[in-house]
Amino acid sequence: MSIAHSASESESVSFTDLSRNPKAVAARAAALGCLRVTHRDAPDMVLTTAVHAERTEENLTTASRLFLALMKQDGGARSLLLALPEVFPWVRHLDDEEVRQFTVELLEALSDAAELGAREAVHRAIVSWRATARINADSNQLREALRPLGDVDLGPVEVHE
Repeated sequence: MSIAHSASESESVSFTDLSRNPKAVAARAAALGCLRVTHRDAPDMVLTTAVHAERTEENLTTASRLFLALMKQDGGARSLLLALPEVFPWVRHLDDEEVRQFTVELLEALSDAAELGAREAVHRAIVSWRATARINADSNQLREALRPLGDVDLGPVEVHE
């Protein structure tokens, strides 16, 4: 069984290794807590123990609740807003109101991920706001984004509630 070691990645095995020697791969996953299973023709998977997955969920829920509680306090909200540029350097291209909106959306998305299992919400919030920052950082893109559309008909808009 070939196992790739990398300081920046979790250990991994190939899907072929898993199919050829499932007991050894399962034992390795149990020893490590989780193990990446790479697949040439499909997205990678992670093989993990139930206890490891439960602890990950517990950690996410705890962090989410802690951040939401901090946001409700003036000093905590200020600290989070001051820490944001260290975690997301691109927020320097957002104005104060956009940074506040991003912070609220990020914390709500973390809560949704923790409480509802809506894992894509955090990724979507970060990707969306990073795209906004990228547009704000480029004066040509910003000018184009703010340009009136004039008489362009973009068709009907569906509203989902």
